[in-house]
Amino acid sequence: MIVGVPKEIKTAENRVALVPAGAESLTSDGHAVLVEQGAGLGSGFNDEAYRAVGAEIAPSADAVWAKAEMIMKVKEPTEPEWSRIRKGQVVFTYFHFAASEPLTKAIIKSGSVAIAYETVQLSTGELPLLTPMSEVAGRMAVQEGAKYLEKVFGGSGILLGGVPGVLPAEVLILGGGVVGTNAAKMAAGLGAHVTLLDVSLDRLRYLSDVLAANVDLLFSNRHNILEQLKKADVVVGAVLLPGAKAPSLVKRGDLKLMKPGSVIVDVAVDQGGCIETTKPTTHDQPTYVVDGILHYAVANMPGGLPRTSTLALTNATFPYAKKLARLGWKDACKKDPSLFLGLNVVEGKVVYPGVAEAFGLPLADPKALV
Repeated sequence: MIVGVPKEIKTAENRVALVPAGAESLTSDGHAVLVEQGAGLGSGFNDEAYRAVGAEIAPSADAVWAKAEMIMKVKEPTEPEWSRIRKGQVVFTYFHFAASEPLTKAIIKSGSVAIAYETVQLSTGELPLLTPMSEVAGRMAVQEGAKYLEKVFGGSGILLGGVPGVLPAEVLILGGGVVGTNAAKMAAGLGAHVTLLDVSLDRLRYLSDVLAANVDLLFSNRHNILEQLKKADVVVGAVLLPGAKAPSLVKRGDLKLMKPGSVIVDVAVDQGGCIETTKPTTHDQPTYVVDGILHYAVANMPGGLPRTSTLALTNATFPYAKKLARLGWKDACKKDPSLFLGLNVVEGKVVYPGVAEAFGLPLADPKALV
């Protein structure tokens, strides 16, 4: 198989979908690897590192897209890339379709096979290709929240961990999944007082055993969210419904309950956000203010830490990519139930329920297509 790795073009996105070690493994198996010139530079991998393991360096994105049978990316294809995608081509990346109808329709029109990292799911319910980036994003959310609390950035001027004689900041985390758990670990480690809300009592019981004593756990309902918003200095949105749009837990009118200069970091922005006032931002312009509350809603947060993020991501994605290259997408999905769940759009047909529901589209049976 010819595996193509184009350079990411989303604003300030420096990750790359395949590191030289992965390219070496693919070429050793007899596959051809085509990497766009400069694709790995943002993560610290130069073109020569890819050439040294048998990959070919392509002079342009067009050359990669035109030749590759499978495209490996990090972020969803953006509008300039849509016309490059061709019928039958496999695209293996984060898609987050439910957050973008134009992207969904473009992929349907292309006739390609879209396998989404974020919906590959193990029998345990774990999302193995979302987990590493959720770990990075959860920890980074607290790092960014602490920074934007600084007065120079428009925050209220509160130190997250406080000092002796001065209380620490209050951090509210909505959701106790991978993002929320990592955010809680980071915030608690910095000395903040943390309150984490989740709708699963089983999850809260588990978290009570693994999180620090300065993390309070609370069942998530409308009343409790509103009460906690009144105290919060930083709110981390960490809610995920796999493959579907995130629920809006904090409404525009709720912001008036919050203290001026408080910070919202909505990690759920990739899935539409769990704060009603969320709109996607970029690393170049990461924040905006609504009703006196600073919002940070960068849609590719781990892209700001590309070395760590690329290595963490490719550790998880590569075994699946190798299987797709060896068996082809149909046989790979037949033999691996987890990878089968990654199928979102197949040759013009939507096959993932959350995507079909988001836009009222017909839902095809993926079993009939593989």
